[in-house]
Amino acid sequence: MDFRKFVAMLENQGLYFVRATELHDPFEGSYARANEQLRKDFFAQVSKSSEMNKELVAAIGNAVTFIRQWVMVNCWHMNTGESAAMWNLYSQAGSGVCVQSTYARLQKCLAPVSIGIGVVHYIDYATQAMPEGNVFHAFLHKRKSFIHEQELRAITFELPTKDGGVDTQARPAGSGKWVSVGLNDLIEKIYVAPSAKPWELELLQRVAKRYGLKAPVVQSDLDQQPFF
Repeated sequence: MDFRKFVAMLENQGLYFVRATELHDPFEGSYARANEQLRKDFFAQVSKSSEMNKELVAAIGNAVTFIRQWVMVNCWHMNTGESAAMWNLYSQAGSGVCVQSTYARLQKCLAPVSIGIGVVHYIDYATQAMPEGNVFHAFLHKRKSFIHEQELRAITFELPTKDGGVDTQARPAGSGKWVSVGLNDLIEKIYVAPSAKPWELELLQRVAKRYGLKAPVVQSDLDQQPFF
């Protein structure tokens, strides 16, 4: 993340969950093209009316489109080491910050608020179908062109209600929400970008200390001098 988002995380003492509709990938929350035929085949077994089958397939699509507005995600990159690609994508002019944690830490921090966590699967949307029957499946699959992200997601889902039912006329307010977590329980290490200046590392260390973070703050070693 950039430095501003890191400070926002400290100020809000939590993780930001952004609406799926605010993410840069227009395919977020959508199903693979192969699912279209999957649904047609399923409804063909239920009804002999082709017109009704089309209406049922369309109804599912409309429901998914509506639900997509109310799903919010918090995204992480999984790797055994640092990723040069992720630094280039998510830091600007060498001012990026990387927060390191583990699945177990994240799970423990989110357990009190009952937020689900899942690994994103990368598939060919033209030829591979994804599972149906659970709204989270569409948010735990992405196109293969995003495989470099190696993503883990925490997901929360809140449908608007009115008079005891779902309010289909409601529209979301804001781009997401903050969920409070114990940052010292979550964070085990903090990195500043490889190309950051010494004063930027020192600033990050001071800011982390000011907010009471116990995790060590170090600089990424991806830009170390090579040995020939």
